[in-house]
Amino acid sequence: MSRSTALFYYVLSRLMLAPLMIWTLVTLVFFLLRATPGDPVDVVLGGRAPESAKVALRARLGLDEPLWAQYFNYIGDLLHLDLGTSLTSQGQSVWQIIQLYFPATVELTVFSMVVSVLVGVSIGALAASRPNTALDAGGRLFGIVTYAVPMYWFGMILQLIFAVELRWFPIGTRFPLAMAPPQGPTGLYVVDSLLSINLVQFFTSLYYLTLPSLTLGILLSGIFERIVRVNLKQTLKADYVEAARARGIPEVRIVVAHALKNALIPVVTVLGLTIASLLGGAVLTEVTFSWPGLANRLYEAIEFRDYPVVQGILVFFAVIVAIASIAIDILNAYIDPRIRY
Repeated sequence: MSRSTALFYYVLSRLMLAPLMIWTLVTLVFFLLRATPGDPVDVVLGGRAPESAKVALRARLGLDEPLWAQYFNYIGDLLHLDLGTSLTSQGQSVWQIIQLYFPATVELTVFSMVVSVLVGVSIGALAASRPNTALDAGGRLFGIVTYAVPMYWFGMILQLIFAVELRWFPIGTRFPLAMAPPQGPTGLYVVDSLLSINLVQFFTSLYYLTLPSLTLGILLSGIFERIVRVNLKQTLKADYVEAARARGIPEVRIVVAHALKNALIPVVTVLGLTIASLLGGAVLTEVTFSWPGLANRLYEAIEFRDYPVVQGILVFFAVIVAIASIAIDILNAYIDPRIRY
């Protein structure tokens, strides 16, 4: 089998598995939501509303139908790309909610990813280049601590220190209320402020983004630190590294220009998995910092039992994770032929 044919069949198999994964998640979310205690009608109308009003609203929302009928109706709507309408946002569609809140989550996710990669790779490379030293032990400790520390606790500690006590950073918003936020086609404040060439808005956006992205990025950087440290240690024992040392090449150049490139190959795989971790961590980070993103909106929808919003946002996140996973698998298969055979 040729390389191109093997790669084609590998990509095709991954594309066929993606809809199955999304359907499984959709099904689990649908039935788990309805298995939990509580009634969304009581949230909308209140517990003291007349029973006739509750019955009428259940009929209008389709909640009076059998569960299997509700499920197939929902699957049919999904096939037509209809995510439904919010029960608690005055008829606002789920697509409108995603369009409104998702840019804030994208900004937080991208900047957190940059922080996690830079911090994790730097500490992992430094620890691996100095084996059996205090730096190596510190790198291992960093990886363990960042993996074990709860996201919400770490966020609250950073807020108490840097926002409340030192007053270096703001909390509870994405942009100061006294200023007009950047307006643009993307909804990303950093990008839109650059497109409008407004440096004040640009640096203000970065300022408000710093503390939440550092919180999420530092805790996820431990994943990259452990992978880089372990793989770089093994790479530094390879024959070609010993040959480079024998030729008198400086150790820093050997680590950066030769060994680190090969040690970073597993990082490509982890990037796809980290996207799922970022979206999960974004929920806790956005709630902790009152960041007006889609993950925070998901938390509110769960609290108010807004079925369409919860299902729609989770489906949207699932599609993003599936696309990222497929892209990373294809990239790995292209880099490493052993994966597709």
